[in-house]
Amino acid sequence: MRDAGSEGSSAGSGHRTGPVDLRVDQPHVARMYDYYLGGKDNFPADREAAEQAIAAFPNAPLAARQNRAFLVRAARYLAAEVGIRQFLDVGTGIPTSPNLHEVVQDIAPDARIVYADNDPIVLTHARALLTSTPQGRTAYLHADLHDPASILDSAELRSTFDLTRPVALSLIAIFHFFPDDHDPHGIVRRLVDGLPSGSHVVITHSTADFDPGVARLVQTYLDRGIPAAARSRAEVQSLFVGLDPVEPGVQPLHRWRPDADVPPDLTDAQVSGYGGIARKP
Repeated sequence: MRDAGSEGSSAGSGHRTGPVDLRVDQPHVARMYDYYLGGKDNFPADREAAEQAIAAFPNAPLAARQNRAFLVRAARYLAAEVGIRQFLDVGTGIPTSPNLHEVVQDIAPDARIVYADNDPIVLTHARALLTSTPQGRTAYLHADLHDPASILDSAELRSTFDLTRPVALSLIAIFHFFPDDHDPHGIVRRLVDGLPSGSHVVITHSTADFDPGVARLVQTYLDRGIPAAARSRAEVQSLFVGLDPVEPGVQPLHRWRPDADVPPDLTDAQVSGYGGIARKP
């Protein structure tokens, strides 16, 4: 990896307005996810909350790893088979190698990636996201998914992308923190409306379809004041309304175009998450 500070091909992160309050005394969803993945960017409050979630759904760390593996397979598919060269990753989270730009630029060195997140913890790690091949470009945007216009109209996005060409929009493991009253369907619609024909949308989402422990896990987040919701397959499919599904459609994460790295004995209950890709006509 290259240092962003030495690359002319990387853009700076937006909205750096002063010291960041990480509120390390309170659990944070990005740091809990980092803990599930075995990372080190977490604090005692995060670990305590994550262990409570794991007690409710012991496969949470495995599910997190399979979610990450799906992201890698989806990115490779979009870069290698579809030929997309522009990727918008909303709800980026704490950097975890390989980051999206590392996956797609390994296939297409000229690929351009915009990361967007509103979490202060991610802002502190943005430097790790701003590494790029000389041929490509990466940018970080500090913005809120509840306000899609703040993403689509941002200088970071418009200076990095050519919006006459298709974009791959990744919404990975984020909408299970958007209950229905947060209008996830409207958010997807507004984002897609701002992208050209041929763009693709990637979504992953937790589900209690296979293991009631996921409902208990969701409750551990709700008990700490964190909005959360598991959704059924039909509900996840509804997030793609108006788009053309890419085969094999919305599937349990490990069943979507599995590669040799997916353990053959994984069960739907262990993974308890759906993933899919759809194309804007």
